[in-house]
Amino acid sequence: MPLPPPPTKRGARLAHEAVDSTARRRTRSPAAAAAEIELENQPADASARPVKEDAAPARAAGNAPRRSSPAARARKPAEPARPVSEPALLRAQPAASAAPRLPAAPAQRTRKAKASGPKRLFVLDTNVLLHDPVALFRFEEHDIYLPMIVLEELDGHKKGMTEVARNGRQTSRLLDALAGVKGADMVHGLALDSTGHSEATGKLYFQTAPLDVTMPAALPQGKADNQILGVVAALQKLHAKDDAAKDPDHREVVLVSKDINMRVKARALGLAAEDYESDKTLEDGDLLYPGTLQLPPDFWTRQSKTVESWQSGSHTYYRISGPIVPQLQINEFVYFESPGEPSLYARVTEIRDKTAVLKTLKDFTHLKNGVWGVTARNREQNFALNVLMDPEVDFVTLAGTAGTGKTLLALASGLTQVLDDRRYTEIIMTRATVSVGEDIGFLPGTEEEKMGPWMGALDDNLEFLAKGDAGGAGEWGRAATNELIRSRIKIKSMNFMRGRTFLNKWIIIDEAQNLTPKQMKTLITRAGPGTKIICMGNLAQIDTPYLTEGSSGLTYAVDRFKGWPHGGHITLARGERSRLADFASEVL
Repeated sequence: MPLPPPPTKRGARLAHEAVDSTARRRTRSPAAAAAEIELENQPADASARPVKEDAAPARAAGNAPRRSSPAARARKPAEPARPVSEPALLRAQPAASAAPRLPAAPAQRTRKAKASGPKRLFVLDTNVLLHDPVALFRFEEHDIYLPMIVLEELDGHKKGMTEVARNGRQTSRLLDALAGVKGADMVHGLALDSTGHSEATGKLYFQTAPLDVTMPAALPQGKADNQILGVVAALQKLHAKDDAAKDPDHREVVLVSKDINMRVKARALGLAAEDYESDKTLEDGDLLYPGTLQLPPDFWTRQSKTVESWQSGSHTYYRISGPIVPQLQINEFVYFESPGEPSLYARVTEIRDKTAVLKTLKDFTHLKNGVWGVTARNREQNFALNVLMDPEVDFVTLAGTAGTGKTLLALASGLTQVLDDRRYTEIIMTRATVSVGEDIGFLPGTEEEKMGPWMGALDDNLEFLAKGDAGGAGEWGRAATNELIRSRIKIKSMNFMRGRTFLNKWIIIDEAQNLTPKQMKTLITRAGPGTKIICMGNLAQIDTPYLTEGSSGLTYAVDRFKGWPHGGHITLARGERSRLADFASEVL
């Protein structure tokens, strides 16, 4: 900082005005400081000093220096004399300006803009909370309303060890956590983000006061569904758009229920009703990731100048670019078939910036590359065997209609890598025990014996594989082969999977379309080092009452593992069981 001017007389005390002006000069720009020094060097008189004192605070605040008029100076009262003993630097400079100016903080990333539409009020039915307890936090900026009868029904479903009872208890715990937050007010609504769920910015309202419920006489008043409908009707009347002058915060009231009949009754009464969609991975089963992509007919024409190729072992690699690269996923299979041109079957192994690397496949349609005597009969089966036999892929999902060979391919690949390659120690097979028709009751025996009737597909495929492997060894050879195969295959029930860890196992999960996303997560997280999991299913044959193609655990797994370098998915389209089965799948 520049030094103050020296005193004019020998041994004189330094005037506090000189120190004040020096302190103020620290917080000013160089141009303003130079201008003030020039003013100070001019002859000072009684009228000029007040102008300089008045202008300094304005310039220190960042404003341009401004001279006051003589009339204003005359109206301003004289400043009282200050004691010399008080530190002049502390008097003249406020605390905010005393600190050195810090560099501007970097601009923080702006949050994603939310929908600009009006907030809605969602009334949740009991079955939504029993289906998904986290549904409380799935409505983003909108508010949630819980009628009192919903709490009564939650209390009635909390006993037992079923999935519904567990969800009921979890919902009660979440509600208690929201209500127990310090400063929570149930009358004015509970903030849904107060327990850490930052994605939910709305509020949760309870029915804390009686509502004017008027329902048609045809609806029984004692039924819980009708009481919820009455609450929705009263809220809709309270927030009606016609009463905008009385209620400026009017908004749409929507009933959310998993009960189809309740939604129909609500619409019949003129109430807005919707299904709970947040549990669905996909809106339509046709949008499921197929795992394969057909290259356009002009693919080689566009890539003729930019494609790079090299050889590594028995595989050829191609580095491509162009508009098709953003459509690709890691481990996705691509194929090029055009009359008069050589075909290409490859797998995407790398995606970097605007380029992708394709790796040609091993031809499992040839008999010399057969897997436990099984060869691929179509393009998709060849893709499936390539991903099943790859030790770098830890998770494989196979989807397809009946007779496409899902179980046969998984078993043949597993037996080859367990018995021949010694890559895995044994095969573990399980499936969802969901009956097609009525249940036949309890089954006798051990865990494996109880699962025996559910594993008819395993027995049929093992019979085929053992017959092909034994060849001409006769009856004794087939019996020995069957004994060897079954010694390496274990049948387990899903009910006892919690807490287990499988090391170096080949795990097959059959009929995975009947699993919920939570059950699928439980099974996949059992995998230890060196374990490979294969999930198979047909989304057209879902037997679980409350699952659809969009909310199935198989759909959930395919969508979440899409693009993972150690996962693969193939949708088998062509049936190979028999011409009768193929025709039945098409026309029935």
